[in-house]
Amino acid sequence: MAENKQQYNAEQIQVLEGLEPVRKRPGMYIGGTGSEGLHHLIWEIVNNSIDEALAGEATIVEVVMHDNGWVTVTDDGRGIPVDKHKTTGKSALETVLTVLHAGGKFGGGGYKVSGGLHGVGISVVNALSTELKAVVWKDGKEYVQLYKAGVPVSDIKVVGKTSKRGTQISFKADDDIFETTKYNYKIVLDYLRHQAYLTKGVHVNIKDENSNQSYGFYFEGGIKSYVEHLNKGRESLNEPTFYVDKKVDEVVVEIAIQYSDSFNEQVKAFANNIFNPEGGTHIVGFRTALTRVINEYARKNSIIKEKEENLTGDDVREGLTAIVSVKLPDPQFEGQTKAKLGNPEMRNIVEKVLNEYLSYYLEENPNEAKKIIGKGLLSARARMAARAARDSVIRKGALEGMTLPGKLADCSSKDRSKSEVYIVEGDSAGGSAKQGRDRNFQAILPLRGKILNVERARLDKMLANNEVKSLIIALGTGIGETFDIDRLRYNRIIIMTDADVDGAHIRTLLLTLFYRHFPDLVTGGHIYIAQPPLFKVSKGKTAKYAFSDAERDEIISDIMQSISQKVVEKEAKSKSTSEVSKKEVESAEDLAKLAEEVTGAESDDDTPKEDNPLKKAGINIQRYKGLGEMNPEQLWETTMDPQNRVLLQVKVDDAERADAIFNKLMGEEVSLRKTFIQTHAKDVTNLDV
Repeated sequence: MAENKQQYNAEQIQVLEGLEPVRKRPGMYIGGTGSEGLHHLIWEIVNNSIDEALAGEATIVEVVMHDNGWVTVTDDGRGIPVDKHKTTGKSALETVLTVLHAGGKFGGGGYKVSGGLHGVGISVVNALSTELKAVVWKDGKEYVQLYKAGVPVSDIKVVGKTSKRGTQISFKADDDIFETTKYNYKIVLDYLRHQAYLTKGVHVNIKDENSNQSYGFYFEGGIKSYVEHLNKGRESLNEPTFYVDKKVDEVVVEIAIQYSDSFNEQVKAFANNIFNPEGGTHIVGFRTALTRVINEYARKNSIIKEKEENLTGDDVREGLTAIVSVKLPDPQFEGQTKAKLGNPEMRNIVEKVLNEYLSYYLEENPNEAKKIIGKGLLSARARMAARAARDSVIRKGALEGMTLPGKLADCSSKDRSKSEVYIVEGDSAGGSAKQGRDRNFQAILPLRGKILNVERARLDKMLANNEVKSLIIALGTGIGETFDIDRLRYNRIIIMTDADVDGAHIRTLLLTLFYRHFPDLVTGGHIYIAQPPLFKVSKGKTAKYAFSDAERDEIISDIMQSISQKVVEKEAKSKSTSEVSKKEVESAEDLAKLAEEVTGAESDDDTPKEDNPLKKAGINIQRYKGLGEMNPEQLWETTMDPQNRVLLQVKVDDAERADAIFNKLMGEEVSLRKTFIQTHAKDVTNLDV
C-alpha cells in the first residue's frame, strides 16, 4: 500500500451549504430521476475514488452491483477523514455525507485536481438512498457509519483493527424517488472503461451479481490506448501513435493522436476526467497548434509548394482521432453540465505543449508525417471539388424555388414546427404516400434505390449523387461548412422503408448520412423511423394491423376467444346452463372446429377454404413485405396518421458506441461486419430471404 503523500484530515473539509433541498428537487443535482439520474449516483461515488487515484493515492477502484438493489464502490485510497470537523462539530465523514458542498475539493487542501459535481456528490447520493453504509479503513482502524434517507442512524464507530486503507460506500437508491432502480451493466461498464483510460495505471473492476458478469480494466498506456480503441477496425496512418504527457506548473497535459483512413474527425476533450462535449479552451489550443505544426513541417520539407495554399484546420483533421485530457487545480466550466472548459490559460498551455512535441514527432517519423500531410492534401482537393459541387446544389435549389428537387411533393404549410417530410423507398410506395398523406403538413420525398454509402465517400462524391443531392435541397439546411439548422424546412424527418432486408439497408444508409453529415439533426431529435405494420389480420369486415409476430398472435388469440364465446352462447340457447361447457381454444385446429359450430355467417364469401385451419375459420393474414402493397388509405391509417402511427425517434445516447457501430456496418473492414452478423444472428426474428 502506498504511503500517504500529504496530510488529509478534517482541516481540508470546507462547508458551503445544507443538504435539505436534495430530496425535494433531485433533478437539480443529478439531472433527473430516470435511468440517467440513477446511474449518476454511481458516477459520483466512483469519481471520488478516481480523484484519489489522480492524487496518486489509490490504485484500485471496484464497483459491485448486488442482486438486492445495493451498489458498493470500494477504493484503496487514503480513506475519508474521520476526525472532528471544527465548523460542524461532527466527524468529517458525517460532514461530507450530510452537508451539500462539503468536501476535500474546496480550498485546495485535499486535492490538487478533482472531478466530481462541485463537491455535492456523496451527500447527494446519501440523500437519495433509502440506506447507505460508509466504511473507512484508516490509521489501522475500521470505521463504520449507517444512514437512512441521508440521516445518520448511529455515530461513527470503530469496529476493529485493519491493515487496509481506503473507503467503501454501499447504498440503495430510493425507489420512491427514482422511476427505476435497475442498473444497466453495459452503461456502468462503459463509464468505468473511460475512467480507466483517462487514469492510467489504475485497476478498475466491475461485478454484476444480477447477470453474474464481471470485468476488469487496466491501461498502462492511458489515453494512447483509448485512441487505439476508438480506431479499432480502421487502418492507421501513423504508427506509433503520437502521445505526450507533460506537466506545466500545476497543470498536466495529456494528448494522443492517431490518423486513420476514415474521412471523419473524432476528437474528445476531458478536464479532470470530465468529458467536455463542447470542447473549450484546451481544444482551441489543440486545433491551433495542430494546423500550424503540420503546415510548418509540410513547407519546410517542400511537401506544400511555395505558391500553394496552406492546409486548413478541416483538412488536417480529416481522419483524425485524438484525445485531449488536461488536469488542473481550478477548472472553470461553462454551465452546470461542464460541457465546455473556460480557463483562458489552458489554450496557451496546450498549444505550447503540442507545438513542441508534435514537431519532434514529425521530425522523428518522416514516413508517418508524409502520410498525414498526404491525407490533408487529398482533403484539400476534395474540399475544393466539394465547394464547386455544393455551390451547384445551392444554385439549383435557388433556381427551382418552390418546386424543389425531383419528385418531392411538398406540404402547403410554411410553419416548420408543424411540417414533416417522409423519405420513402421507391416510386410505388411514394405514390401511395402522396395520395394518402395530409397535404397540409406532410411532404413526401421518394428515393430511387439505395443512396450512396457516405461512410466510404468524401463530400464531393456525395454531392455528385442525385439522391443525396435531392435530399440536401429538400431539407434546406445546406451541408458541411454551409450547414445552418435554422434553415431546416421540416421539424420531423421520417424514414419510411419496407420491412425487409433491403428496406433495413436503405434505412441504415440514410442514418449513416444523417449521423455523419447532419449530426445536429440527430441530436436535435428531428430524425424518426416510421413503423409500418407487418401484418393485416382480418375476419369478415373487421381488420386489425399487427406490428410484430407477437401482436399478430395476440390478435388471432382474441379472435379465437371471440369465436369460442359465440359457440358457448349458441349452446346456451339450446341447452340448460349446467350442460354448457367452456370451449378451450389452444390451437388453430381448435379454432377451425369451433368455427364450424358457428353459423355460416362467420364467413363473408362462398369461396372454398384452403386446408389452413385459420382460413377455414375465416381469418385472413396478409404479410406486408413492402409499403407499396398498402393502398393510400391503409398507409395513412397505419403509418402516417398522427393519431394512430408509431414513430421511433433516433437518439444517440453514446456517440462513441454509435461511431463504432457505423464503422462496423458501413466501413471498409469486412471482417468486422461478419463478426457483427455472427454475433447477432440469433437475435433476428424478422428476416425475409
